[in-house]
Amino acid sequence: MADPESEKQDFRLELAQQVFLYRSTDIAGLDKAQLQEQILQTIFSKGLAPYYEHICGELGWELQQSKLQEMQASNAKQLEDLAAKIKDAEENLGETEVRDALHARATFLGDTGDCEAAAAAYKETEDKTASGASKADMVFAQIRLAILYQDWHCVKRLLLRAKTICEAGGDWEHKNKLKVYEGVAAMYSRDFKRAAELLLDSIATFTTSELFSYTSCVSYAVAASLISLDRVSLKARVVDSPEIRSVIGRVPALEACLNALYDCAYREFFRSLLGVIDIIRGDMYTHPHVRYYMREVRLVAYNQVSPATERTGTGLLVCRVWCVSAV
Repeated sequence: MADPESEKQDFRLELAQQVFLYRSTDIAGLDKAQLQEQILQTIFSKGLAPYYEHICGELGWELQQSKLQEMQASNAKQLEDLAAKIKDAEENLGETEVRDALHARATFLGDTGDCEAAAAAYKETEDKTASGASKADMVFAQIRLAILYQDWHCVKRLLLRAKTICEAGGDWEHKNKLKVYEGVAAMYSRDFKRAAELLLDSIATFTTSELFSYTSCVSYAVAASLISLDRVSLKARVVDSPEIRSVIGRVPALEACLNALYDCAYREFFRSLLGVIDIIRGDMYTHPHVRYYMREVRLVAYNQVSPATERTGTGLLVCRVWCVSAV
C-alpha cells in the first residue's frame, strides 16, 4: 500500500475548506483577503467556471466577465477535443477505449465544477463499466464534487449508491474507502458515535487520501471517540492503538486531551481541550457542532468524576480534580 501521507488531497476539497474559512465569523486570525486571493487563484487555474459563478453569487463577490468567458472558452475547447476522442474510439477502437474516453470527459466536467453535466457523463460511463471498483470510484468523485458545493443531500444519496455498488461487487479497498466517506457524512450530521466506529475501522487500511490525510483521519477518529466511546473501549481502540499512537503526536492538543482524559488528569484535560475545540471550530466538517462537542466532552469528564465522588461521600475529591476551591 502506498504511503497514505504521500497521496494528494482532491483540490476541490482544499478549495471547499478555504471557502469555509472565508465564510466563518468565529475563527480568529484569518486573513480574508489572502483567502479570497487563494480561492480565486484555484478557480481560475482549474477552470472552475460554474463554481466561479456560484461562489460569486453566494459571497457577493464581483464577477469578472473576462475571466469567466476565458474559462468557458478554454473548457469548451477541451470538451471538443474530448468529444473527438470519444468519436474516434467509437469508430476505430474497442469498448475499453470508448469507456476510457467517456471517463476522461466525465472527470474533466467534474474537475471544472459542472455538477449536472458531470453527473450525466458519469452515468453514461458507468453504463459501459463492468468493474464494481471503477463504478465506486466514479461515485466517490461525484461525492467530492457535491462536498465542494456543500450539497449534503446529494452526498447522502450518492453514498447509498456507493454502498449498493460495494455490496454487489466491491473489493475490500473500496469497501474501506466507503467507510471513510460515510464517516465524514456522519461527522457532518453530528452522529459522532457512528463516525468513530467507521473511521476507527478504516485506519489500519486507510487509502482515502483524496479526502484527507492519514493524520486527519486519525484526528477525526480520536475526536469522535472522545465523546462516544466508553472508557474501556477508548482504552482498547484508541489509547492503545499502535496506528493511532504512531501519528497522534502530530496533533499535540488532541494527544494531550486524550491521554489526560483517560489518566483523569483534569487540569491538563481542560488546558488541552481549548486546543481541540480550536481544531473542531476550524474544520468544515465539524464546525457546525462545536458547541455540542464542547458540552459533550465536558460531560464525559464529569461522568468519570462523579462515580468516585459518590463513593467518597464528599465534595473534596471533585474540587481537586476540577481544580477549584472547596471554600
